Amino acid sequence: MREETKSIDYAMEAASGPHFSGLRLDVLRSSPSSSPRSNPIQAISSSTTSLPTSQPFIIGVSGGTASGKTTVCDMIIQQLHDHRVVLVNQDSFYRGLTPEESKRVHEYNFDHPDAFDTEQLLECVEKLKLGQSVHVPIYDFKIHRKSEDSFRQVNVSDVIILEGILVFHDQRVRNLMNMKIFVDTDADVRLARRIRRDTVERGRDVNSVLEQYAKFVKPAFDDFILPSKKYADVIIPRGGDNHVAIDLIVQHIHTKLGQHELCKIYPNVYVIQSTFQIRGMHTLIRDQEISTTDFVFYSDRLIRLVVEHGLGHLPFTEKQVVTPTGSVYTGVDFCKKLCGVSIVRSGESMENAVRACCKGIKIGKILIHRDGDNGKQLIYEKLPKDISERHVLLLDPVLATGNSANQAIELLIQKGVPESHIIFLNLISAPEGIHCVSKRFPALKIVTSEIDVALNEEFRVIPGMGEFGDRYFGTDD
Repeated sequence: MREETKSIDYAMEAASGPHFSGLRLDVLRSSPSSSPRSNPIQAISSSTTSLPTSQPFIIGVSGGTASGKTTVCDMIIQQLHDHRVVLVNQDSFYRGLTPEESKRVHEYNFDHPDAFDTEQLLECVEKLKLGQSVHVPIYDFKIHRKSEDSFRQVNVSDVIILEGILVFHDQRVRNLMNMKIFVDTDADVRLARRIRRDTVERGRDVNSVLEQYAKFVKPAFDDFILPSKKYADVIIPRGGDNHVAIDLIVQHIHTKLGQHELCKIYPNVYVIQSTFQIRGMHTLIRDQEISTTDFVFYSDRLIRLVVEHGLGHLPFTEKQVVTPTGSVYTGVDFCKKLCGVSIVRSGESMENAVRACCKGIKIGKILIHRDGDNGKQLIYEKLPKDISERHVLLLDPVLATGNSANQAIELLIQKGVPESHIIFLNLISAPEGIHCVSKRFPALKIVTSEIDVALNEEFRVIPGMGEFGDRYFGTDD
């Protein structure tokens, strides 16, 4: 027994060299005839084009002229402050008037669908949906032409709000939208707002505004804008004054943005809510130029967030305590039977965060080690004796192919740990690894801070962050 313990300790120490998170390349290449269970990566398509990619959430906001569409958009943008949101106004896509039309501008109907360059608008939104930057034209309402030497550059965003009186008119544009909102405001209120806007912002006199309203604006509303109301998913009465409706819309958008496509396939996969803070830390630790000290600092911050989120999935019991004021407070009691298990060596980087969150927690280790050149892997372990009675936080910062994770999970199950009692914590996960682990162990929970694009031909996570263990422990030189 003493010799067996020594061999395990020796194996643990030997793991201080370079370590791949996930499947080892030489193992994969040397065992092409392995069964799907022993080599799960073979069951997954190597084509990255079939993997779900993140697309912006496109919101269409329509309504009559001066109905409060811009106010609604501004309120949505303010409440989505943790996400990149861009507003694209249909007014930017007015057709430039010909010299003949300019001479008779007061007879031109700016509220008719033909007044807009819908093809250019469609091209712009399609590019944004594909994650491409675009140049949005700038329309001068005083000369009724697009600026020839200036434009507005719109970059990739989480949310694109397309706002305009006729954004629901063309079916091709509607089909690009994930949510359609119609702002419904009383006609008298809209007229008053239009007079104020056109006289102050667009340099027109009151009589011309009223004449245009009676001749073009109201008929266009009745003929084109009001009929498009039936396409709306949400109708907001009173526009920006309706705070309840806007709050509900923002909650729905938050839910959609926070849910990766894989989370819809596997309900036990959880991605912690993305914020600018989290993306900022990811930007730092993914940068190849970052110092080891900063890499460790920001990695530890992210790991702590993942651990805290993972602890939220543990069972709790109700508990009452008496506060210093003599009052009774009804709260919850933490799960007592808990341990951490790190997959050596990268997983050891997560141990400090677990200890900081869980006082006195026991932590075990699993080492998956290649044995010779025959393609086999040996598993060495040092686990709490009563691990079958505990919930387990399995620790590995990078989920790549899922092969090593599957072997570690299989070992825990062999030790008597119920599959549903295992929570697998990662900083980043590849879709292939999530497929591999979740298909084999559907009751296990995966908690990660970001799901990356895919694995490359060398089975490394892309964009990834390189060899995490080497960078964390300073052995990457």
